[in-house]
Amino acid sequence: MYVGNLKLYNYRNYTSVDIDFSKSINIIYGNNAQGKTNILEAIYLFATGRSHRTSKEKELIRFGQDFANIKLSFLNEDQLNCGEMILSQNQKKKIKINEVPINKIGELMGFFNAVMFSPEDLNLIKEGPSQRRRFLDICISQMRPAYFYNLQQYIKVLDQRNNLLKKINKNKSLYETLFIWDEKLIEYGSKIILYRVSFINKLKEVARKIHENITRDMEDLDIEYMPNVRIENAAQISDIKKIFKESLNKNISREIDMGITLTGPHRDDINFKINSVTVKNFGSQGQQRTVVLSLKMAEMEFMKEDKGEYPVLLLDDIMSELDIHRQDYIIRNISDKQVIITCTDIDRFNINNHTAVYKIENGNVLKGEH
Repeated sequence: MYVGNLKLYNYRNYTSVDIDFSKSINIIYGNNAQGKTNILEAIYLFATGRSHRTSKEKELIRFGQDFANIKLSFLNEDQLNCGEMILSQNQKKKIKINEVPINKIGELMGFFNAVMFSPEDLNLIKEGPSQRRRFLDICISQMRPAYFYNLQQYIKVLDQRNNLLKKINKNKSLYETLFIWDEKLIEYGSKIILYRVSFINKLKEVARKIHENITRDMEDLDIEYMPNVRIENAAQISDIKKIFKESLNKNISREIDMGITLTGPHRDDINFKINSVTVKNFGSQGQQRTVVLSLKMAEMEFMKEDKGEYPVLLLDDIMSELDIHRQDYIIRNISDKQVIITCTDIDRFNINNHTAVYKIENGNVLKGEH
């Protein structure tokens, strides 16, 4: 899979941009605050349906303009595909896949696959559980659109249940209606848990091998899924539903008192261990960064195994955040993939005939400038 062309109109700081990409390495360089990341963000929109930097889509529209238009052409299994998004100040976002309008973001999932690696991702280990759940959700949704659907439904039910819990605290007669939302929460939540179990079991084996390679067999990486619903070794959806229901019943008094749902995959976490030691609490910054690098490279390999071809790799100014050893590992392992890299300095790269170079200055793209 590789991106052929990106067109931006009134997107962020760009008035109008038309970029053709190389199938191999693409380097986008320039000073800070020139708009390099905006290009990667626009591409990544077609993988996840949302910006990785903001939940306010109006921020993506160029200041003072009514709408923005983004078009992406890419090849998948030798088939040319085109995606288009129109963002408006006054209307709902419009999305087209190969000229056909779609009504739900879920229909976009799996259409285009990309892995984003940015400096913010280096905080994946030491930040709170929500960041690690987000990593899971983005990875699984790209490969399993049904997961994204269940996740959306779960969040809607969770909001409804939380609202009801707050009302029950003041009106006990509403307690009898709680079971309706419990059943839906269990239905969608159990499927999410099962997806996560399967994904992490496969991901950790791939990540372990990559981590051994990066550390020259000195470190053994383990990824431990820590579900809020203690499913132990439950492998069947029926078993998970049973345990989920028992957990809800056990916590109901506290939930009513607090007015919030305490049970479910919205409170899951992941624990990373190196040589049986928890990385978050005892790992060095270098070890934490190596774990994240292993995860991102494993995510790519996992998608390759699942989809039959590599996703597009987006590296957003990440090289300056890694030491020489980790930089070298990335450079050695991207030759067979399409990679789009942003940076302020291109001297560290070996530029050849297969490398496309773009200089960004104040929202202008200058091809071949280096």
